Amino acid sequence: MSFRELLDLHERERGWVDFQIDSFNKLIDSGLQEIINEIGFLNLTPETGELKLAFGEVTVGKPTVEEADGSHKEIFPNEARIRNLTYSAPVFVEITPIVNGVREKPEVVKICEIPVMVRSKLCKTYGLSEQELIENGEDPKDPGGYFIINGTERVVVLIEEIASNKPVYEWSKDVITVRINSERSGFRQKHLIEKKPDGTLHISFANLRHLSLIAILRALGLETDKEICDNISKDPRVLNELYVSLYQEEARTSEEAIEFIGKKLRLSEDYRKERVNQILDRYLLPHIGQETKNRLEKAKFLCKVINNVLRLSLGMVPEDDIDHYRNKRLLTSGELLGQLFRSVLLGRWGLLAKMTYNYQKLVKRGKVPSVQGIVEADAATKQILSSLATGNWVGGRTGVSQRLDRSCFIKTISHLRSAISPLTPTQEHFRARQIHPTEWGRICPAETPEGSSIGLRKHLAIMTEITPGLNLEEEAKLLKELQEA
Repeated sequence: MSFRELLDLHERERGWVDFQIDSFNKLIDSGLQEIINEIGFLNLTPETGELKLAFGEVTVGKPTVEEADGSHKEIFPNEARIRNLTYSAPVFVEITPIVNGVREKPEVVKICEIPVMVRSKLCKTYGLSEQELIENGEDPKDPGGYFIINGTERVVVLIEEIASNKPVYEWSKDVITVRINSERSGFRQKHLIEKKPDGTLHISFANLRHLSLIAILRALGLETDKEICDNISKDPRVLNELYVSLYQEEARTSEEAIEFIGKKLRLSEDYRKERVNQILDRYLLPHIGQETKNRLEKAKFLCKVINNVLRLSLGMVPEDDIDHYRNKRLLTSGELLGQLFRSVLLGRWGLLAKMTYNYQKLVKRGKVPSVQGIVEADAATKQILSSLATGNWVGGRTGVSQRLDRSCFIKTISHLRSAISPLTPTQEHFRARQIHPTEWGRICPAETPEGSSIGLRKHLAIMTEITPGLNLEEEAKLLKELQEA
């Protein structure tokens, strides 16, 4: 088989951007429901608990447009391009009011509109033959994998990230650092653990910066020095490196540690303990668990990390190569759109916060609002479309969404398969810009722009595919099946 025949076979069997389409389909099939399941109940009256809303099944409609007379009709991508429309579909959620513990009749409520990826399951072109595509104004050779926002074709590029739930150890300028991207059901929390030149250990995560790691261990339940040492190592050389951190730690009990963390957050005394417990459960290593019962498991995980840090400082183990592709993952458009959807719903000023505010405001005016009446679906839609139109994403990322290059077919395919690094182009980053041996066969060694983005903007090799990955529940199921086999 010639190389040309091999390429033709690959295009027919897999396509050039099927990984993008598959990731979007996964978001629609299960990702949105997982995010909604995290909500569970929304308490509209926190003081009395009289009224709660239970969130149920998510359904996504077909791509539609609202006409001037108020009617709705389904549209094809080409109509969205010609009329400068957004190719999007409504998202509905079944919400059940619970009044004084009694469930009322559920309502199906529209919460927002989500952009539809061309050629995905939601797209009107899905499953059509070449002749049917031509009849509806579509190019049968168009690979899809992009969105249409206000008539403009936008591509959500791949984002290169450190692998989730895996500590990566580095040693630079007498400081040992450990990076952990802890992820659970799409929620990602970055952690940075450092061993300073003076021997002390610190951790940064959420809105906590340079907090004593020993204080965190005590707050999690390992109160005595002996408990901490026993969980870290039996090697006296390793424990000798730990003594500085143990000696300098002021907090001696779990209560003192929680009080110490609360003071770092500058919280009032009434709210301090509750907030610290919330941070320890929800934001510290969420991939291990987000309940109080998971604290000891988190403490043991951190002890293993400390053991590796101390062994690295003694030269007993080598540091990790952060540029090795086993330590990296590529975030596809489905995952990135899921992060955006989560932020719009669960963020500080997200849809749920606005629902609570709107309900309380209308009740004070003597009105009894319906569930749909307190949902600002248009505001949520605007937030999603704004990010896709500007490229400004959750977590301060920029340039995530870009205008699709249509100068020629090869340029289009190349753009749909491009990946960007989160590193700042204005800084040197010599090692990150160089071609790593593990990129060979996965990343194109030649195609990268000149100038400040050289080596930071990459393109997938011509036959590279990206697997969608597994969530924690799927991993547990697979491990169980392997053990039983």
